[in-house]
Amino acid sequence: MATELKVDTDPAEVGFDARRLDRIDGHFARYVDDGLLPGYLAVVARRGKIAYVARRGHRDVEAGLPVEVDTRWRIFSMTKPVTSVAAMVLYEEGAFELTDPIARWLPEFAEPRVYVKGSALKPFTEPATEPIRVWHLLTHTAGLTYGFHHAHPVDAIYRANGFEWGTPPGADLAECTRRWAELPLVFQPGAEWNYSVATDVLGRLVEVVSGQPLDEFFAQRVFEPLGMGNTGFATDSTDKFAALYVPDPSTGKAVRNDSFGRSGLEKAACLSGGGGLVSTAADYHRFTQFLLNRGELDGVRLLGPRTVDLMTSNHLPGGVDLEAYGRPLFAEMPFHGFGFGLGFSVLTDRVKAKTLSSEGEFAWGGAASTAFWVDPAAEITALFFTQLLPSSTHPIRQHLRQLVYQAVVD
Repeated sequence: MATELKVDTDPAEVGFDARRLDRIDGHFARYVDDGLLPGYLAVVARRGKIAYVARRGHRDVEAGLPVEVDTRWRIFSMTKPVTSVAAMVLYEEGAFELTDPIARWLPEFAEPRVYVKGSALKPFTEPATEPIRVWHLLTHTAGLTYGFHHAHPVDAIYRANGFEWGTPPGADLAECTRRWAELPLVFQPGAEWNYSVATDVLGRLVEVVSGQPLDEFFAQRVFEPLGMGNTGFATDSTDKFAALYVPDPSTGKAVRNDSFGRSGLEKAACLSGGGGLVSTAADYHRFTQFLLNRGELDGVRLLGPRTVDLMTSNHLPGGVDLEAYGRPLFAEMPFHGFGFGLGFSVLTDRVKAKTLSSEGEFAWGGAASTAFWVDPAAEITALFFTQLLPSSTHPIRQHLRQLVYQAVVD
């Protein structure tokens, strides 16, 4: 299977104005020239053809190593759609129903308790009135959270237990899941949307149901069938691996951070289905084409079309958007005009979202400012890779959407 990443069509053949597409590099070159990004790689495709590839700057500024098409990137939360696909592979085999309580396989979640009031040191809780179900994990409505939110007493409880930007040293996914089950839920399951470790718990569910470690299941059931040979829980090529950067608080310029940057150099104890993968642009491009094709790529069908359609529909009750149903916290996408499916944000109202994209677009991003989206109506996929943590530093994703769609002329 081809893993090369290069333009393989005249942009005009797929409805793009080539000169307008060049605005993408013109715009993001300024980020690099001003030192706000170390480097970047963008890929735009339409109707299965790559119409534009742009790269600039360095994967490792200090070593003088340029961004290349085969650079390895930490994709952080762009792992979540992969985990969601893995779970739905098992769903299609009849392993579970979306409405099944997860305690059937993860008994540690048999009696979850929900925060009611109090402090992180002395929380008052009550029993959950609804079990956590599989679809709650897929939609981030389980009541779980992230320690890095810094917005709720339960977030502080997560941090006190070693869960902020990582997991306790030496704890594997089974142990982390057990510990999460002991912590209070932020709300009753299904009552709200909250970005959380739910996809990590989903990864543990995949392990238990399949009888395989998550890395083995991914490799055998997702990456090998889709030809994603350079994707895994650690880099397969340290010399191609991008360094990780954070903004300097005083200047905003990208500064190397090797403490965070150690992630992905070797396989972690906890195989994080929520954020642990390293990948290449070519590999993730194949993943987006599989999704655009509704579950099939190069004659290999991994999911049925109706399954992909279900995953990329808005599952928030009443069809509302994240602004109405979610907590106003950090997530990898805006809230206005976007709902949430089984592992993806879903654009429900392009006017409310103030975007040129099409309703039905589904997407997600990663903590180091990586992002992707798939627009079935316009048959467009787009990818952006860099390594700047956190992703809220610059409006990269909004700018990329503007620049891609202003170039559509058919």
